[in-house]
Amino acid sequence: MNAALDIVRPGIHADGGEVWLIRVDGSTAYVQMLGACGGCPASTMTLKGAIEAVVTAQVPEITEVLQV
Repeated sequence: MNAALDIVRPGIHADGGEVWLIRVDGSTAYVQMLGACGGCPASTMTLKGAIEAVVTAQVPEITEVLQV
């Protein structure tokens, strides 16, 4: 799971943000977005369009990524 997040981290870091895995519960991963991404209005698009897309492709047992 962290390896999948490492794929998207460079883009998130470039915007001044960070993403941490908080927990996995069944097929759902919960992440926390920090830094510039923590309060950004576009964070939902980043979460679903980038983070969730990469994680679900890299880790098939994860079907959803939610922000805590």
